[in-house]
Amino acid sequence: MRTRFRGITVREGVLLRGRAGWGEWSPFPEYPPEVAEPWLRCAEEAAAGDWPAPVRTEVPVNVTVPATNPRRAHAIVLAGGCTTAKVKVAEPGQSLGDDEARLEAVRDALGPTGRVRVDANGGWDVDEAVAAIRLLDRAAGGLEYVEQPCATVEELAAVRRAIDVPVAADESIRRAADPYRVRDLHAADVAVLKVQPLGGVRACLRIAEDIRLPVVVSSALESSVGIAAGVALAAALPELPYACGLATVQLLVDDVVVDPLLPVGGMMPVRVPQVDDEALERLAAAPDRVDAWEARLAAVRAVRQDRSS
Repeated sequence: MRTRFRGITVREGVLLRGRAGWGEWSPFPEYPPEVAEPWLRCAEEAAAGDWPAPVRTEVPVNVTVPATNPRRAHAIVLAGGCTTAKVKVAEPGQSLGDDEARLEAVRDALGPTGRVRVDANGGWDVDEAVAAIRLLDRAAGGLEYVEQPCATVEELAAVRRAIDVPVAADESIRRAADPYRVRDLHAADVAVLKVQPLGGVRACLRIAEDIRLPVVVSSALESSVGIAAGVALAAALPELPYACGLATVQLLVDDVVVDPLLPVGGMMPVRVPQVDDEALERLAAAPDRVDAWEARLAAVRAVRQDRSS
């Protein structure tokens, strides 16, 4: 990672080769087998070439700004080349003042016409969220939306009733036993969908159709192989009113493909990148990590077998 993000400095994952190409399986290390299983379905779908036809040739994307200092945040936005920025806030160990300064730097880098959204990853309670969102809305010169301000669907609904800024749901969809409670409780204005946690492109299309909310497709911090699945989802959606959070290859020092999926002028091309054999050798995991991932794969397959028996 170029900057510590989501508490990690190195991103690990597995590439699966199928009859039609490559898929990425990269659940985070702390995820148990039952949580990691949909991620594997997504990789298998990609490797089988089972994606729907696109309805667009490129998708708008945002630059992602980690919970870093204002100077670094400003530089990331300028280098990102996008007109929308998603900014991490509510980072453990940081203050609301840190978030405010970061938002001001991002606004300065984007200029007055750029769009700013924030992601709290469920880091606030309802009262904290309401106060923070009002402050950060002013600091950003207007927020496009706030993503996952609180942990539960009930809290999201309470925050949404108390503020004017639109609310987006991420974890309340991808980690929920019932992803449609967000819709049923009127807890969000926007649905954030990630292809790996939700089981692939076609599974996400079904959720998008049923949840009846505008969709933002976001990454799970993948290589370009995994990002290609997110791009395929964004390209297949009937409507795409918001920029998507798929420009996160910018956060990586290296990649596993010849032609990384990077934005140009705030747009991501709809294509499948070519895996680089030399990169696979260069970035190969140490033997103990290979053993750990093979054990995880066996555990996920055991979960599948239990479910089918």
